[in-house]
Amino acid sequence: MKTKLMALLLLASSSMFAGGRIFFGINVASGPGYGYYAPPPPPPPVVAYVAPAPGPAYTWVDGYYYPVGPRWAWRAGYWAPRPYAGARWAGPRYYNHHYYSGYWRR
Repeated sequence: MKTKLMALLLLASSSMFAGGRIFFGINVASGPGYGYYAPPPPPPPVVAYVAPAPGPAYTWVDGYYYPVGPRWAWRAGYWAPRPYAGARWAGPRYYNHHYYSGYWRR
């Protein structure tokens, strides 16, 4: 009898603290193909000299503007090593008040 009472108390006390849980998440997408609202269109790109490639496995990434709060900041062009064979750089773009980041693609 004492053992049954002890088991019943143990079961009741453990379930008393086991409340239901509700989980929810918010998906914030980023990366290629996802854009966000940006300020008015950026100014025209800056024209600059392109130095020769440092090696055959490098790709030129054109300079581009990117939003920083209510203004645009310029990122000068640069040579970047390809992350994998056959990779090509798809530059960032501004379309319909949305800014889309650049990314590497096949």
